[in-house]
Amino acid sequence: MAPSPPEIHVLGAGPTGALTALALGLRGQRVVLFDPLTASELQARSRAYAVTHSSRRLLTNLGLWHDLRDALVPFRELDLRDGATNARVLFSEDDLASANRHHDGIGWILDHRPLMKLLLARLEANGNVAMHLAKPCPDPSADALIVAADGPSSPTREAWGIRHWGMRYRQGCLTAKVALRGLPHDRACELFRPEGPLAVLPLGQSTFQVVWSAPWQRCQQRSTLQRSAFLDQLAAVLPKGIEPDFLLDQPRAFPQQWLLARRFHCGRGVLIGESGHRCHPVGGQGLNLCWRDVEGLLRAVEQGGSAVTIARRYGMSRWLDVIQVGVATDLLVRVFSNRQPLLLPLRRLALLLLKQFPGLRQLSLRAMSDGPMQLWRALPN
Repeated sequence: MAPSPPEIHVLGAGPTGALTALALGLRGQRVVLFDPLTASELQARSRAYAVTHSSRRLLTNLGLWHDLRDALVPFRELDLRDGATNARVLFSEDDLASANRHHDGIGWILDHRPLMKLLLARLEANGNVAMHLAKPCPDPSADALIVAADGPSSPTREAWGIRHWGMRYRQGCLTAKVALRGLPHDRACELFRPEGPLAVLPLGQSTFQVVWSAPWQRCQQRSTLQRSAFLDQLAAVLPKGIEPDFLLDQPRAFPQQWLLARRFHCGRGVLIGESGHRCHPVGGQGLNLCWRDVEGLLRAVEQGGSAVTIARRYGMSRWLDVIQVGVATDLLVRVFSNRQPLLLPLRRLALLLLKQFPGLRQLSLRAMSDGPMQLWRALPN
């Protein structure tokens, strides 16, 4: 095997960059991790992530899963509803592929703070990783591999001259933590509405994270409402029988964007996570897709070679998964975020088929849990 680069520079210490640096450090690589934010600022985000089985396997292999167990909130049912057709499908653990059963959940919800706290503590304790947070980073050596994990507005991607395709969705996204009545503590909901999808994700006991897609100006307006007015508007769109009790944080509105870099490598540099791609949050695929990038980079590094060879190998390996997820999430939003008369019968039929045929539910959950590539591999030849 050809020798690996003597040093790897990771630019960006968010969940993807930090996990990348730790994974490489655990493999014995010398890593320099840089971020302009302090450790406290990196942990301060109010956000929760959906974690699927592909991420579970990666975290297990890196020795992180057990230490996150207290922070992981499993959901054992997924309630999928189309508000325009009143069609509904309830997924359970029995619909998982056999390899993903007996792991206590279809998926998990993980808060940002305990995740970052653990990652930063493990990085601090790893002798192969040198962290430079909120302080200048030394210049990389001439043969170092450069990993850009600096987000969708990546200055590194721009500096490398990598162009990208992108568009702003007319929808924005509003997130809020809410106490709800009428919803089992281990059930996640995805409600398709004409203004956009609404996800309700369990955070433990009666607390849930709401991810509410709607036209951007409407999201901004809702984020400034008084608490009582916000809860009234939320109650009007939640399924019958689910009632909001009180708001636990300040709702925040975010624009939604689809982004795809035209290539994921440049010379001895690679784009990883949202520096290379971004998709609609429907289905909770974002972080899991980014962490499959981490897994792909690990495989490329383990095969050895110069930084340029590794970068090219990684860049070519990630295209199919990234494009499939981007196209799937975009089509899902476009098909279900409307009341087009020609589409309504097709939507009703699709959910009826899912409800009637367990094999289709299993294929759908495999695509969500492991990525669309696993769905194609599971189809009969």
